[in-house]
Amino acid sequence: MSSFHDRGRLCSAALALAALVLPASAQAQTALNLRALGGLAPFGALPNTSAGMAALAANYSVTGAIQTGTAGQPALQPFGFQQQQALSDAFITSANGTQLADGLGSKLGAVYRSLALYASADYGKTTTITNVSPAVATLIGYTSALSGADSNAAKYFFGNATYVNGKTTSPLSKDALDIFTAAGVKADAYGIAYHVPAGSPGSDPNGDSRPFQTEKTFVGYAGTDYFGAPALNVDYLAGPAQPLVASPAFPSGHTTYGYTESLLLALLVPERYTQMIARGAEYGNSRIVLGAHYAMDVIGGRTLAYYDLAQLLAGTPGYAGQTFGRFTVTDYAGAFAAAKADLDKALESGCGKPVAVCAQADVSRFKDGPADAAFYESTQTYGLPVVFASTASKVEDVGALAPEAGHLLTAAFPKLTLAQADRILTETEGPGGGFLDNGRAFGLYSRLDLYKAGERAASLSAAVTPGHS
Repeated sequence: MSSFHDRGRLCSAALALAALVLPASAQAQTALNLRALGGLAPFGALPNTSAGMAALAANYSVTGAIQTGTAGQPALQPFGFQQQQALSDAFITSANGTQLADGLGSKLGAVYRSLALYASADYGKTTTITNVSPAVATLIGYTSALSGADSNAAKYFFGNATYVNGKTTSPLSKDALDIFTAAGVKADAYGIAYHVPAGSPGSDPNGDSRPFQTEKTFVGYAGTDYFGAPALNVDYLAGPAQPLVASPAFPSGHTTYGYTESLLLALLVPERYTQMIARGAEYGNSRIVLGAHYAMDVIGGRTLAYYDLAQLLAGTPGYAGQTFGRFTVTDYAGAFAAAKADLDKALESGCGKPVAVCAQADVSRFKDGPADAAFYESTQTYGLPVVFASTASKVEDVGALAPEAGHLLTAAFPKLTLAQADRILTETEGPGGGFLDNGRAFGLYSRLDLYKAGERAASLSAAVTPGHS
């Protein structure tokens, strides 16, 4: 069986899963979509300024260097292994996040994967999917579907100013068009910056062509896919019937999924919080190594995942109570608690010892904390230049601007108060002035450094007396 057909099957499987979780009846951007579009809107305005164009130029260079292995990026694996990881990570185990569970460490990861399966005897043509429990499946499915719907809406909003739901393409709703015009968004920012406009030879017909369509130097390579079948990255990216040739790049939907579910596992298993954040970063970085996405796409996907999950945990009106395929969650806090109880019980039973003890048993690529930290930090901004000078040297107060963000720590470390968590996020936030960091709440999420914050939160949680800040 050729790698050409293997890649096509993997993409078909991923699309089928996406169809299961996207809202079936929506024909316009939802209220939640609009919040995401408004937050990501600075991306589409980048061609309007010299600073924005400089950031786009750097994005092109950084992406090319990472994809060809010449960036000198701190790494968890040698480059050849990163390439293989990227081929494996091209598949999305959205129903249970099992491919991300290696971030849980050798022992806990093995237990999780024994319960949460994407098994196949025919290299992915048909699969058997299981989960730790119905509660875990519901939490993962609902959360990932919500952030995925936002990501999908954004792709076409920025690519060609349309809304695409399944096979239906619609004009922007009035509210979405208002965001588009108010922010000065220009469709196909990558086409403008890289001189590969939509419809030109080799471009994405829907705008925002991907790196394999724009980069002058591109590395093709062979390996095996998630199910162990021979695979080529070029077949995954541009083989016949592949959706990536006509799917706008920004933001990365894979990265949105990877960070959403990695962060969920970090919250559910706080003993592996930082390692799961590193796994999310690796999953996003895999999209660059593969040739599917730019650094900006990965940052956008990470920001969207952090933002949406914080709203869910905070109980922001409208985020619970949606329906995505078979998933409806009306009480997200309750759904999270139920999933955590089931997962704690399953991991402890499978491990035979307390979760905290088994979390230390790790001989995986995530066993080296300093290496994990260095790699994650390389992905925080990817070295992209300042776009917004007003926030470049400013410490943005998370408690004042986006207080709900603290739930990204308190859900894992409940001894902390929200005020303590927000303070930690403020003290550990990354460099300001990035292409999304325009001084508004959503942009602040692009600065959150959950690796450093997770380290600080774990340390403080171990010493804090509940109720005192």
